[in-house]
Amino acid sequence: MKRDYRIIWHQTIDSTNSEAARHVSCLDNLSVIAAERQTAGRGQRGNRWTADAGENLTFSVVLKPGRDGIPAIASADQFRISEIAALSVSFFLEDMGIDSEIKWPNDIYCGDRKICGILIENCVRDGLLTWSIIGIGINLNQTVFPPDIPNPVSVKTLTGKDTCLRDALHGYLEALDRSIGIFTDEGGEALRGMYLDRMYRKDELHLYADLTGSPSSPSEEAVPPRFFGIIRGITDNGCLEMELEDGSLRVCAFKEIKYIIDDFQL
Repeated sequence: MKRDYRIIWHQTIDSTNSEAARHVSCLDNLSVIAAERQTAGRGQRGNRWTADAGENLTFSVVLKPGRDGIPAIASADQFRISEIAALSVSFFLEDMGIDSEIKWPNDIYCGDRKICGILIENCVRDGLLTWSIIGIGINLNQTVFPPDIPNPVSVKTLTGKDTCLRDALHGYLEALDRSIGIFTDEGGEALRGMYLDRMYRKDELHLYADLTGSPSSPSEEAVPPRFFGIIRGITDNGCLEMELEDGSLRVCAFKEIKYIIDDFQL
């Protein structure tokens, strides 16, 4: 099914997610806010998303489940949006000849390097997901990154080719159609299976930092303990299932662990 996306381009804006949130009540389902430059782009964990103007694909999609043939989503199942979003980017990169994996919950990695960040903001009412704003930043043509970004990579770095932003957005929306179609036509379990098949570090032993502890005093510098674990899957509500060295299973919520990659915590 070919879906109808309304694309609104901005040359400069504070944040595409913020702009979508300001107008979400009057935006049609599957509206897209895109920008060549963001002055206050936002990422996960309250971080800023930095991208050189005109070189990367930064946009937000407004998705309103329960409309236009898209099934309603219960509040307990809102991780479906993360699965739809992450798979759509993975499909888009695959169409460009790039292999990628999904770093839980919804970053996209090529090898051990990050090519895409996703920020999802949901609104729940009466037990149902009313709308989601899916903010996506894909490193497209940028090849030089700030030194405080430890492991970036871009489409151009991997392919050697420049990509038109607007062409890339249309290509991404075709991939999003595919991802939504899997959920609509085959159901949530099919979507979950594809997410797990593309999951970064699944069934591999790696090092992680445990963020569940806290310093004993405000002046004490927190040094998170590290542990080895194997990602085995995710729970129904999207928490990470981690097998520990003693064979026990630990369930981790977002912000409870960090990945250790080349001694960086990510």
